[in-house]
Amino acid sequence: MEPKISIITITYNAAQSLRRTLDSVVCQTYPHIEHLIIDGASTDATLAIAEEYKSRSPHQVVITSEPDHGIYDAMNKGLQRATGHYLVFLNAGDSLHAADTIEIVAAAAMSKFQPSNQKLQTSNFKLQTSDLPAVIYGDTTITDDEGHFLRMRRLRPPRQLSWRSFRQGMLVCHQAFYARTDLARQTPYDLHFRHSSDVDWCIRLMKEAERRHLALLNTHAVLADFAEGGDTTQHHRDSLFERFSVMRRHYGLLTTLAMHAWFVVRAVVKK
Repeated sequence: MEPKISIITITYNAAQSLRRTLDSVVCQTYPHIEHLIIDGASTDATLAIAEEYKSRSPHQVVITSEPDHGIYDAMNKGLQRATGHYLVFLNAGDSLHAADTIEIVAAAAMSKFQPSNQKLQTSNFKLQTSDLPAVIYGDTTITDDEGHFLRMRRLRPPRQLSWRSFRQGMLVCHQAFYARTDLARQTPYDLHFRHSSDVDWCIRLMKEAERRHLALLNTHAVLADFAEGGDTTQHHRDSLFERFSVMRRHYGLLTTLAMHAWFVVRAVVKK
């Protein structure tokens, strides 16, 4: 039995950027994919595009549309509705990097049970969720509004990730962070944060993984293409204040002040 992967896409009036995201999912070679499109009652062509995509997708596609209380409220709905072994958030404008991206993630999840280049030999194998790594992660590219490559993301994933890694910033992009669904469901997004709850969510989930002695696996592959100009970019100042609060919550005031001083020095040196 191979793991099922839930891809969750949050939309609201996203007609201009949604097709690129959906096209990157429809071409995935891995067969066990559930795609949840959680729409916030869009008034443009978003739902028509989603329905057309559903009609041609080889994967399981579930579309819901209803008012919500912001992006993280919609993400919490996705957490509760996902039925895969793992989930990832891929929002409008963002893309899976290649046609075999989900295949790479699934292979990493199963690497404990088999050599990376072989299929399981027994049809009686039953996948136990409790045996799976807590998180599977990888790298991210930055693209323009047309999906063209601009550069690699400045913050790169460490060889071995832990919740302490994010003291240096969000080293793994949200779109390249595949969380085990049972753990993710127990760790909902904190709606107190409007722009940086994803950082807090990742840290809390990794803390829980450490508490349970569960692995965080690096695929050593590019998993996501991130469209420059998302919510965090558009609300940069507010996001910075929120990220400071998130880091203070998890790492303490002195560590957070020291790391932000280093961020400033690093930015000046790079200029």
